Amino acid sequence: MIDKKLFRSVHLDDLQFKGFNGKRVLCLVDGDHYPPVVKWTIEELEKSGGKVVALVFLGGTEKIRVSSKDLKDIFDLRVYLRKSRLDDSISFLVEALEEENPDIVLDLSDEPIVDYWKRFKIGSRVLEMGIDYIGSDFWFKPPVEDEVLNKPSISVIGTGKRIGKTAIGVTVARLVKEELFDPVVLCMGRGGPPEPEVIDPEKIDLEVDTLIDVAERGRHAASDYWEDALLSQVSTIGCRRCGGGMAGNPFSSNVLEGGGIANELSQDFVITEGSGPTFPPVKTDKKIVVIGAKQPLEKILSFFGEYRIRVADLAIITMCEKPYVDDEKIEKIEKGILKINPDLDVVKTVFRPQPLDEVARRDVFVATTASDQSNKSIKAYLEEEYGCRVKEISNNLSNRIKLKKDLNRSISSCDILLTEIKAASIDVAAKKAKKEGLEIVFLHNRPVPVDGSIDELNEAILSLCKKAHKSFRRGEN
Repeated sequence: MIDKKLFRSVHLDDLQFKGFNGKRVLCLVDGDHYPPVVKWTIEELEKSGGKVVALVFLGGTEKIRVSSKDLKDIFDLRVYLRKSRLDDSISFLVEALEEENPDIVLDLSDEPIVDYWKRFKIGSRVLEMGIDYIGSDFWFKPPVEDEVLNKPSISVIGTGKRIGKTAIGVTVARLVKEELFDPVVLCMGRGGPPEPEVIDPEKIDLEVDTLIDVAERGRHAASDYWEDALLSQVSTIGCRRCGGGMAGNPFSSNVLEGGGIANELSQDFVITEGSGPTFPPVKTDKKIVVIGAKQPLEKILSFFGEYRIRVADLAIITMCEKPYVDDEKIEKIEKGILKINPDLDVVKTVFRPQPLDEVARRDVFVATTASDQSNKSIKAYLEEEYGCRVKEISNNLSNRIKLKKDLNRSISSCDILLTEIKAASIDVAAKKAKKEGLEIVFLHNRPVPVDGSIDELNEAILSLCKKAHKSFRRGEN
């Protein structure tokens, strides 16, 4: 005799479906499935402990005559059906989510009614509303937002790596400290410490020898939290994370512990900073999303780039200049962002190097993670604004072997190593420069608006921080 279990979905037997017990489930269905098959699956689902509250019909007429009455008669459930072909199916879904308030959206549709692109659009809207989105072989969860912080807060998140998120985070921290509050930065990274570590610039001498000593003890001295503390002169809590989900969840981190430490410090405002496209797993009052203009349009505006734009309160687009991008792409990015989130403030920026110490009339070796496409503008800007002579630029901070070759080739002819605090900047570049007797100066990449003034960029950031403070005081967080 054939085992009847063979006729059941393998997915329904999966251990993750234990999470269905007592949960409210809204199902997405289409007309390319024969209705009794869909009904059979829903019955099996309810046997697994889930409570199906409604269906959203996404389209298709191959195996079904479409009318709300017919569908309700078949499934004996509330059915949401578009009134015309002109209706936006995503907006229609959002309406159903608001009315039914499910815990889980289960996608029982398939191509051609719902393809890969549409699935991500659906997922972005579902996750934005704090709801799990699952299907036959996927389970997307909204990024964790633990309400651990007991102070007003803002987060800086990104759509990828190497887009200048830490530079924006440093800028935000500097501004808040100068103009508004006494901030602390809660930072996480792939090279963070095993226990959250507080770096207080008033208690620790943040100089080259300190960071070299950290590196020689086997730790990552160029981790974002050291960069944040040194460049902003704001107390920073360094945390670690491992893994990064598509929607922004880390697989593991010690950020919640770091958040508890932030609560105990004297500072009155918290700035959390993500790592690459991964979110800190703490709830904040407002969000800034950093978007690299050189990223592929699909990554910015589709997949779960759309989700990041939807949950943000301010978008800062970086690297808005040739040779990274042309004007046409910048326009597409801005229009795409505003189509996704029409209420979002958008600021277009470029980065300009800002040495933290005097470099005038000196021969300089520049070490950066920027691509060699930017070398011409880096050299011109440093020489014109700061009066130094740029003798060599290495774009290989993230490639230790190539960086060593660049340093060996030309550092001895220079007076100063001017370096970002990234990747191998301390354990390779700074150690080599110190051995050769060079002065070491750290570099901040300062965001400068493409349209408008620095004051307008600063005001956009400060205005959002003020709103975060008000939201917290009103209990809206």
